[in-house]
Formats: sequence, C-alpha cells, structure tokens
Amino acid sequence: MERNTKILLVDDESEFIADMQAKLLAKGWQVLTADNRLQAEEVARREKPDLIILGTIVPRGDAFRLHQWLKQSPSFREVPLIVVDAPEEKRLIKGWRMDEGLKLEAEQYLTKPVESASVVGWAERFLDKTLRKIKVLVVDDHAVVREGICALLSLQKDLEVVGEAVDGRDAIDKVQRLTPNVAVMDIIMPVMSGLEATKRITEKYPETKVLILTQYDEEENMFVAKQVGAYGFIAKSAASSDLLTGIRTVGEGRYFPRSFAYVSANWPEGLDKNK
Repeated sequence: MERNTKILLVDDESEFIADMQAKLLAKGWQVLTADNRLQAEEVARREKPDLIILGTIVPRGDAFRLHQWLKQSPSFREVPLIVVDAPEEKRLIKGWRMDEGLKLEAEQYLTKPVESASVVGWAERFLDKTLRKIKVLVVDDHAVVREGICALLSLQKDLEVVGEAVDGRDAIDKVQRLTPNVAVMDIIMPVMSGLEATKRITEKYPETKVLILTQYDEEENMFVAKQVGAYGFIAKSAASSDLLTGIRTVGEGRYFPRSFAYVSANWPEGLDKNK
C-alpha cells in the first residue's frame, strides 16, 4: 500500500478519533480529520482522500447529508466509504434515521462500539481494490487510435498504460516483457493479426486478459473472441462508452459484456456459425 494514501476520518468524539488515528497512522497512511459536516466537505475538496470513514456528528442528519454530498459528487462517488453509526442509546441524538439508512450507499456499515482494528481491516480491503492499478497494453497499428486510447486511460486513477504495440507479434513481445493485466487488442493488423496474437497470448500468458476491439456485429464478436480465448470484445463504434468498463471488468478476470460469459460456457468447441 502506498504510504501517501489519504484517509479522511469524520467524527466528533475525541476518543474515537484518537484511537482510530493511531491505528491508521500505524499503517503508514496519512490521516485527515474533521468533526463536522462543513469541515469534512472542505477537507475532502482540498485533499482528495482515498477512503472516508464517516462516524458520528451532530446535529442528527448531518452524517447522512455528508454521505449524500459525497455520493452526488463526481469527484467522490467512487471513493470507498465506511459508515460508523451511533450506538443505540445515542441514535436519537446523532444516529442515522431509518429513512436515511434505506438510502445508504457505503462499502461497509458498522455501529459503535466498534473495534478500531475491525475498521482498519475493512479499510485495507477497500483500499487494496481501489489503489491497485490495472496495467494495460494498447495494441493497434494506427497511431491515432493508440494515442486516443492512451489519453483516455491516463485520466483514470486505477488504470496504467504500460506499453503500446503496433501489431500482433509486437504485442506478444510486450506481453512477455511488461506482464500487463489487460491487452486491448485490435483485430486487423499487419505482420500478425490480433486474433492470432490473442490465441498465443492466452495460451502462453494466461495472466494477461485480452479485450478485443472489433468492427464485427455482436454474434461475430462473440464467436471470434470465444475461439481465440479472449475475455471480452468491444465494437470500435462503442469504445468511447464501453472501453473503461470493459478494461476494469476483464482486469478482474470477468467476461465483458456479461452475455459473453454465457457464450463462452455454452458455445460448443469447433462450432461453425455459418452452418
């Protein structure tokens, strides 16, 4: 875990803050604190935390309002959130109301009294997933296409372009040397096609999942991707809207689109779609 990881801890109880802060600092994380909603919003805007622990604050309802502000903000809606609610005896003073709880969008919900070690454990799980970068190799024989994809990926906190390849043979070489998690692969390229490269990559380097970029129709996409061992496909016409989701899904070892999982499991080996 990176030592500059930032945790925003929001709570108005000094003992809880002190205990949690000590445990979080012991992990090498930077701890930011706030004891009310407005201060928390200000710190979040300024520091851009990697994870937020939202404890109890007054007046009642402010924790929910802060939660809503975070989830409605493009900058924070994907930041992992751990909510620590008030104990039952203090619920009427600064706890979450039932109608608020039904709208809860958090990775974890806990109630006081809670062991700080438990909160830290959950924080570690969510940070491992959030801060892990998916290494991507971009394979296309057109420089403009590669540049466009790389520019888009460079804006994503969880994605890292580790290299570019100009044809299938170059892709195999780069996969061997750079060990990317995902190879975004064009089909039609000189020297060696993307289909042949995908087949060889999935046989020799199965830890690299291939996401094919294609201009074929959906049925053709599924068939071709299945035959060569890819984990997914995206039509170039839809790349702008589906590419990021596709890379993240394939990077987790899941098929994209979802229907491809069915095709992969049920399309008989050697089936000729034209018969």
